[in-house]
Amino acid sequence: MSFKKDEMLIMPAVDIKNGKCVQLIQGKPGSEMVEIENPENVAKHWQDLGAKNLHIIDLDGTINGIASFEVIKKILKEISIPIQLGGGIRSVEYARQLLDLDIERLIIGTMGIQHPETIEELSKEYGSDRIMISLDSKNNKVVIKGWQEKIDKSPIELSNEFKNHGAGSILFTNVDVEGLLGGFYTSPVEELKKSVDLPIVYSGGITTIEDVKKLNESGVEGIVIGSALYKNKIDLTEALKYQKRI
Repeated sequence: MSFKKDEMLIMPAVDIKNGKCVQLIQGKPGSEMVEIENPENVAKHWQDLGAKNLHIIDLDGTINGIASFEVIKKILKEISIPIQLGGGIRSVEYARQLLDLDIERLIIGTMGIQHPETIEELSKEYGSDRIMISLDSKNNKVVIKGWQEKIDKSPIELSNEFKNHGAGSILFTNVDVEGLLGGFYTSPVEELKKSVDLPIVYSGGITTIEDVKKLNESGVEGIVIGSALYKNKIDLTEALKYQKRI
């Protein structure tokens, strides 16, 4: 599903680890606050509640380089709505394998930042709409390799570079607040939105319906909600009312 000016896509997160749907605190292995068997059933649940798009992250691929390819295929069999998928994409060959599964958008982080030519190659082959660059920010610097390594550039500095490399959209995650269920900071989102002419999906710290409303007003094209859904801080049906631009 492509982004629309009058809409903010609301995407439930389905993070995969050890064959389960999990939610980690600050992305740290061993910090699971949620563990649910059969991620494909979780994905179907969010679809049944009205989600138009899902955000799926292969944490096994991110953390230890072992892709959860079979789990991803199970999810795709169970649902009919588009997904954006990321995590552990370390080669153009594997990216092609995933895109050939008819995934709507592929989220590429470390590989794309270290080797921008891979973004150009995939964008030319599959179309820029299907290639999303992931910019994860900690203390206003981009972090890569599962948030373990910092590079000396801000999300704004990198975002404009990647438009030139063919990326069709940006996933912006504020690691400072991710998974803490304490809300999010509006200024980094608003500054990035003003600085780059690409669709932005925001992730990190979304905890209340008021947060969803603020993000709608910020103009971002999509948001990812994880822990707040699983911990019943946000009701998806209520959140979906904010898919239309206020």
